[in-house]
Amino acid sequence: MNNLIVYCEIEDGIIADVSLELLTKGRSLANQLNCKLEALVIGSNLDGVEKQVFPYGVDTVYTVDDPRLYPYTSLPHTSVLVNLFKEQKPQVCLMGATSIGRDLGPRVSSSLHSGLTADCTALEIGPHEDKKNNKTYENLLYQIRPAFGGNIVATIVNPECRPQMATVREGVMKKEIYDPAYKGEVVKLDPKKYVSDTDFVVEVIDRQMEKSKANVKGASIIVAGGYGMGSKENFDMLFDLAATLGAEVGASRAAVDAGYIEHERQIGQTGVTVRPKLYIACGISGQIQHIAGMQDSSIIISINSDPNAPINTIADYVITGTVEEVIPKLIKYYKKNSK
Repeated sequence: MNNLIVYCEIEDGIIADVSLELLTKGRSLANQLNCKLEALVIGSNLDGVEKQVFPYGVDTVYTVDDPRLYPYTSLPHTSVLVNLFKEQKPQVCLMGATSIGRDLGPRVSSSLHSGLTADCTALEIGPHEDKKNNKTYENLLYQIRPAFGGNIVATIVNPECRPQMATVREGVMKKEIYDPAYKGEVVKLDPKKYVSDTDFVVEVIDRQMEKSKANVKGASIIVAGGYGMGSKENFDMLFDLAATLGAEVGASRAAVDAGYIEHERQIGQTGVTVRPKLYIACGISGQIQHIAGMQDSSIIISINSDPNAPINTIADYVITGTVEEVIPKLIKYYKKNSK
């Protein structure tokens, strides 16, 4: 009762990275709250799935196993969460801000009248004082996210309604094993108790999924271009540099909006969050929305014709010059010195 629960997405028997990231954060929050960390996995053929989550410090794994529950459809998964939460009364529920989480979270929070903060970039535990009603609350979930186009960071609390619900984007939290030998309890829930037959009114007959050609999130080196690249053709230079360095190509929202490159490579508040060992920002001014998605890079190199570009303030190294002038030289000298 009153524990912290993470909804774990699963695809082809593998728990999604964003769910493992939330389990890592969830373990830390549960320790602060002095409660159990629980995971909920809904799908088909779930035997042994607990082995993937126990190392992240999970105390209880709830599994709901039924062939009709995979792949994800809205109504059955919503019913499982709503009915389980009414029964278990968790104080916090976390899920990924994925296409599934963005569909499922609002449905559950609406049914339970609990409220939901979407696209959080940080989660903390702390007190809250309601001066208007002269009330003080302890151990609330601080749901932290950019607001007003990223111009401010808002901290949102939910003092009265439970569970406190938040979705978090992939890559925002670190994924770390808590204890490889950690063992919790597996609770197999009866699907018939939580889902009615009418919930299965939508049936997935066939599913076509095309995997992304880019792996920006998992790259150790990223060469990213902004609107300052000037054209789609100039992005070819970035692909040449990336090929030379063994890197992936990323982009700012401005470059994507200008049609220079596809959306799947977008980094920032409305793209992916990355933590590479080396991030080379080419022609990127450094709006707060972009910085939010790459500021944890180990080393940041900025290439910009504007010496006062905002991104220069967080860069470890700044190269002042045009991308047309600097990038070919980087390629040339790297090839020369790597022989």
